[in-house]
Order: sequence, then C-alpha cells, then structure tokens
Amino acid sequence: MGVDYYNILKVGRNANEDDLKKAYRRLVMRWHPDKNPSNKKEAEAKFKQISEAYDVLSDPQKRQIYDLYGEEALKFDQVSPSSSGPNPNPNPSFRFNPRDAEDIFAEFFGGSDGGGRSRVFGEGYFRNVGNQPPRKAPAIENKFPCSLEDLYKGSKKKMKISRTVPDAHGKPRTVEEILAIDIKPGWKKGTKITFPEKGNQEPGIIPADLVFVVDEKPHAVYKRDGNDLVVNQRISLLDALTGKILNLTTLDGRNLPVPVTDIIRPGYEVVIPSEGMPISKELGKKGNLRIKFDIKFPSRLTAEQKSDLQRVLS
Repeated sequence: MGVDYYNILKVGRNANEDDLKKAYRRLVMRWHPDKNPSNKKEAEAKFKQISEAYDVLSDPQKRQIYDLYGEEALKFDQVSPSSSGPNPNPNPSFRFNPRDAEDIFAEFFGGSDGGGRSRVFGEGYFRNVGNQPPRKAPAIENKFPCSLEDLYKGSKKKMKISRTVPDAHGKPRTVEEILAIDIKPGWKKGTKITFPEKGNQEPGIIPADLVFVVDEKPHAVYKRDGNDLVVNQRISLLDALTGKILNLTTLDGRNLPVPVTDIIRPGYEVVIPSEGMPISKELGKKGNLRIKFDIKFPSRLTAEQKSDLQRVLS
C-alpha cells in the first residue's frame, strides 16, 4: 500500500473525525519544526508526513480511494503521469491536491504570518508546555431542563450556543451553532450529554467539552421516584368506603381507568405494573405507577347522619 497513513497517526482503520483530530493534535505538538530547533530537518519531514496523513484520512473522497487502492492510486497523476501501464486511479476525474502542512496547522491553532508560517508560536502557544501536550480547558456544564413528558416519550431538542473561535488572522470572533440533543425515553435527572471541544478556542488550550446536565421540570400531576411514577389522589370518605373508578391521563396522553374496589384506609396504595417511567437500559420495560390516597373527611355531620353511620358501621 506504500505509506500507511493510519500507522503514521497511530489510529485504527475505523477512526472517526474526532479520533483523527485528537491524533493530529497530539503528534503535531511533538513534531512541529518550531518545537524541535535542534533537530529541525527530521521534524519538518515528520510534520509534513503527519499533515499529509490527516489531510487524506479527514477527506472522505481521498480516504475512500486510499482505503481501496492505496497511496499509489491516490497520487497516480503525480507519481507516474506518463506510465505505460494501466492507470490504477479508479476515478480519473479525481486529482490529488495535497494541502500545505502549515495551512492545516493554522486551521487547528489559529492564524499565520501571511507566508505560511504559523503565528501561534509567537503568541506563546508552547509557553510553559515543554514536551507535554496542550492542556484542556475544564468542562463547561449547563442545566438542561426537561419535562416529564419528554423524559417519558423521548424527544429531540435543539440548543443554540455562542462561542469564541479565532478567524483566519488569529483574532477572536463569536460564532453561533445549533446543537441537536436526542432525549432518550427514561433518562434521569443528572444524565449528562457531552459535546467534545465545543467551548471557546484559545491559543495553547484545547477547547473545553460542553456538557448539558438533565434537570426534571416539576409536573402538575406526577412525581418521579426512580423508575416509578407517583400520583396523589384525593377522594371523599364515601368513595373511600364504597369504591370509585379513577380516570388518569398518562404522560403519553392515554386515558387510564383505574377501578378502586377495596376500602381505602390511611397509607393505602394502588400499584399498577408497567405504567411508570421507561427504563433506559432495559428496552421495553417500565417501572410502576403508584397511586397514593388522601381521604377527605366531612367537616360536619347532622345528628341523623351520625345515627345512620352508627347503625351501618356498628
């Protein structure tokens, strides 16, 4: 295959975009020529090799040709334009145009001096860093309020964020971005959704991860208790003694009739299996719905009513 770009970046063949970016950052911090003044010739060769590997693997078209046919097919027109053998390039309309290593570096760390050299170093990018990779800014956490209905059924939400990034000249500018959050049924308060490196970009610092922490909004009827749902139902003393059919509206909008035939006493609870919250880690399973009762006693009784009760209850 010729040059093994995956081995150069020390990543697997199934590496995704984030994997490639992390590998490039780590290696380029070690091999940039300005970091190796005593061994500049070797560093320049390594720096260009790392940049070329990232350029190919981060571009879907280049990567597809490389994965299928290797480096020779990718660079056919550069390597042997007058070859008398068969053209190994599977896409004759494709031309491999390698990007400048310093241009790639400037995209990651901000700006150049106009002649291709990165200005990052003059701004103290490696100051106090030594041979260590750049430090990463602490994660930024934000509350993400969700209704009980969203956490019951699942939902898709979009969050608009603003952050600071360097422009082509290295000057900070504010950009806005829309992040999509896919709420899974059964998520609990405290669940974290992480967007890697979506914080502000500053020289010498890897941007912070942006973390949204699920917070449950209070509900007018239901209260969550782990995987269970709890509802408090106030009924009259008559209904407590003679029975009643309760009609509840579930969090997904269904009408749920609940016949209560037992005599309701203080502390009595009706449990309906599998009508609680979805269990996110157990597909298709739900907790229970628990109905607690508050008995409303009459404020006064006539003498005749008292006599009737004594006769019935004695």
